[in-house]
Amino acid sequence: MTIKSNLIDIVSRETYPAEIIIKDHKIISVKRISESLNTYILPGFIDAHVHIESSMLIPSEFARIAVKHGTVGTISDPHEIANVLGVAGVDYMIDNARQVPFHFYFGAPSCVPATSFETAGAVIDSSHIDELLAREEILYLAEMMNFPGVLYNDEEVLKKLASAQKYHKPIDGHAPGLMGEEMKNYFNAGITTDHECFDYQEALEKLQHGVKVIIREGSAAKNFDTLIPLLKDFPDQIMFCCDDKHPDNLIESHIDDHVKRALALGYDLYDVLRAASYNVIKHYNLPIGLLQEGDQADFIEIDNLKGFTVLKTYIEGELVAENGESFIQSVEAPIVNNFHCSLKQPSDFKINSKGDKIRVIEVLDGQLITNEIHSNALIVNGYAESNIEEDILKIAVVNRYEDSPVATAFIKNIGLKTGAIASCVAHDCHNIVVVGTNDDDMCKAVNAIIKAKGGISLATATEELVLELPIAGIMTNIPAEEVAASYTRLDQYAKELGSQLRAPYMSLSFMALLVIPELKLSDKGLFNGQEFKFTDVFIN
Repeated sequence: MTIKSNLIDIVSRETYPAEIIIKDHKIISVKRISESLNTYILPGFIDAHVHIESSMLIPSEFARIAVKHGTVGTISDPHEIANVLGVAGVDYMIDNARQVPFHFYFGAPSCVPATSFETAGAVIDSSHIDELLAREEILYLAEMMNFPGVLYNDEEVLKKLASAQKYHKPIDGHAPGLMGEEMKNYFNAGITTDHECFDYQEALEKLQHGVKVIIREGSAAKNFDTLIPLLKDFPDQIMFCCDDKHPDNLIESHIDDHVKRALALGYDLYDVLRAASYNVIKHYNLPIGLLQEGDQADFIEIDNLKGFTVLKTYIEGELVAENGESFIQSVEAPIVNNFHCSLKQPSDFKINSKGDKIRVIEVLDGQLITNEIHSNALIVNGYAESNIEEDILKIAVVNRYEDSPVATAFIKNIGLKTGAIASCVAHDCHNIVVVGTNDDDMCKAVNAIIKAKGGISLATATEELVLELPIAGIMTNIPAEEVAASYTRLDQYAKELGSQLRAPYMSLSFMALLVIPELKLSDKGLFNGQEFKFTDVFIN
């Protein structure tokens, strides 16, 4: 196969008309020519850190959509399914990914469960990590979320880090807000990246220490605008990722959104494109092609440098997408799950009053971090209730793996005026998280998920909607377009009920993520992520 186009050579940092000859999946010749050509070719994009599961799609279906946007590969942390099914979940992702032409590179999930302060469906200890990292298809040690374990020399954490170093595999970081000596000690343990920076000064300090900062723009966490100025002074240390991408957003865009926005802001073309491919390939030592002779033929063709519309996507010389149409076929996938709790009663969500003042989780739109604020409790007949006028609603986490008491607390900025929304796409243990204006609707929303053995739901006095996610309770094998349509309906309905969040379900999914400060809720209780300990809903 021969292709003529303007080659954007991000290795030599030059653009010129070229004739590229492809044979047996590889580029065997790149020749400069003297012709006027209308399109451009360049290396395909790579998501430097993503949880495929958060798209609610299995890997093969994720790939079918991602290639439309010029994505040819991902650095994929199977942490979410691992928290449900353990190593078997990692194998499930790898097996499904192998069935499509796409470069999935999976890591060994370092924190399953993420902490000991919550209930997960499985445990992956240091011996499992060593076995995973010994496998050729496991490329790296995935995000080390247990930063206190690193700082205080937890034996299990140190064994996991040592295994990665033994097999000469990169270690991904996860250290939101960590600065100063603690930051240095954390990364000096051999950790090399961080995708959790939400503050410019924080990211700058990490870059100056030599850390690779991955700029994240996902469905809930949006750090692009804050961090993109760092690309100018640290072009070799910046990569792009989505981390978590809900299905409706994935259909709209992927890493191409980072690229278009960075170019529109005037950043150097080669710096931007290197952050979207070259830097990722070099950091993780990937065999993905960079349009050099001898490389795999992994590349995209675009219309022009302003519109940057992806016309074609090639993986190993195979045309996998053209003009918005994907040629990757959907794949049948078996159902696997781990869901064992019983249906709940409205009384399970009651909060006995223990005082007049309460701690409240304050949601920050576009961020994974939260604040702890204090408020007066609304007490009715001895119970603390949602205060709709003040937008302080009840939140609960239900253990999906076994029957146990429901954990309850309060949350601000969800914005519902009536009804309840719930999800068991709830990082990282994927228990059921629900927020509502009353106990009856909260119970209905939770029970809809329990009956489906996984999903996201919405309940009012008169309606009950659920997007069923039967694979591990967090994914489905139906086509992405159908998933996106169902998700969009629920998302829009939640906004009609009063939520002003850009992505209410994505924001909800992080309210049980204890490793992101400041205040979160697990199935075991309210948790202070800065002090790394439980705290009480009521203030004495």
